[in-house]
Amino acid sequence: MATDAPPPEGRSDTSPAQPTTEAFNAVQASAEFADLRRSFRSFAFPLTIAFVTWYLLYVLLCNYAGGFMSTKVVGNINMALVLGLAQFATTFLIAVLYSRHAASKLDPKAEAIKSRMEADV
Repeated sequence: MATDAPPPEGRSDTSPAQPTTEAFNAVQASAEFADLRRSFRSFAFPLTIAFVTWYLLYVLLCNYAGGFMSTKVVGNINMALVLGLAQFATTFLIAVLYSRHAASKLDPKAEAIKSRMEADV
């Protein structure tokens, strides 16, 4: 909702100065940023490929290996249910692993880049 009221008097723009486009481009071209990107990709890409493969294997087993998937494990619990629940467990495991990786490897590098950019402004 727009208002016609002017901003309060005596208040100036106190937002911090922002880096320029050239500064962002320079950081993007830096070895430090390339190392950050490499750290991210070396973790994310293999885990993504592994999880998608695991998911597709589950789907293929459900479609083409009905006998195997209907094998009873305990009581009325069959392999399809066990592997389906394992999909959820795998998702949470990957989230925990990524959180730890980000906290130990990515965040310190990103913070160093951010601090350097803020100091240059």
